[in-house]
Amino acid sequence: MIDAKTTPPPLTLGILVFPGFPMACLTSCIEPLRAANEISGREAFKWKVVAEDAGPVVSSAGVSFAPDCTLSDTTELDLLLFTASPSARFAEPSRANAALQRLQRRKARLGAISGGVFALARTGLTRENPLSVHWCYEAAFHAEFPEIPAQSTVICEQGDYTTISGASAAFDHMLTLIETHLGGDIMAEVACWFQHPYIRSAAAAQKTPVHDTAKSQNLLPKQVARAIEHFAEHIESPIQISKVAEAVGVSTRSLERSFKQATGQGPLKYYRKMRMKQARQLVLYSNTPVTEIAFMVGYATPGAFLRHYRESFGMTPIADRRAKNSMRVKGSDALPS
Repeated sequence: MIDAKTTPPPLTLGILVFPGFPMACLTSCIEPLRAANEISGREAFKWKVVAEDAGPVVSSAGVSFAPDCTLSDTTELDLLLFTASPSARFAEPSRANAALQRLQRRKARLGAISGGVFALARTGLTRENPLSVHWCYEAAFHAEFPEIPAQSTVICEQGDYTTISGASAAFDHMLTLIETHLGGDIMAEVACWFQHPYIRSAAAAQKTPVHDTAKSQNLLPKQVARAIEHFAEHIESPIQISKVAEAVGVSTRSLERSFKQATGQGPLKYYRKMRMKQARQLVLYSNTPVTEIAFMVGYATPGAFLRHYRESFGMTPIADRRAKNSMRVKGSDALPS
């Protein structure tokens, strides 16, 4: 029998949803906590869906959710996580910030999942606190918030903020909370309920894809992975392939052969695709002018950039941005989670 006198109060989680939020981020928070309550036989966790206004909020999948309460009416929370598209903003920033600061004075921790980190950073409350940013948003985030260190770890808990790169990482964080409040046995049982294969630590690096293959970067040969790291460090100021080969300690011919075997394409083509992928992040998730984006990904003039962009994505950057914006009309921004 549970002793009410010795049982700690439940941890209360708030999930702050914006139009176009990814449903996976919401369910990855709620479901493991629900299972933990069921397995433990007590209400160790509570949760609330919070929104800026009282009306239904449409997710990126087009499914509407009625919030349990508005941000202004929210009082007792231990943790409030923003989940949103990268374009999300508060309709009334001053009123929202006042509510967030009130929660912080009551010792609530703020945070974000996936694209919600943009809305959190736009409050200005995080200042220069490091935040976890999903790899596909990194270029756009840096362009808008150059003063904020973007972390490549799956979770970043620094200062008063918890930021989580995606939905799977949110599930990992919920398992950590379960272990802290209910112990490792219940945490392991919850993970097994959902066949969650392993629990990553907050410091684990995000997995990033290898372009045009079914591999992630950590599965590549060392010299190829190191070359890709050099490419990533030289997006704005392109580096010659021979210099990269020299830096990783192989000949240019050997690097080209290794790239072909590992990725099915040469290093020069792969490098260009990396630059185009970063350019597309900036096109879709920032308001940076296209001519400026061209310079940011290493093109001296916009002409070659526009040609390569069209070759890569089948349309111009302006058309790509317009197509993306048209999807946001009803708040249904497509997101990684």
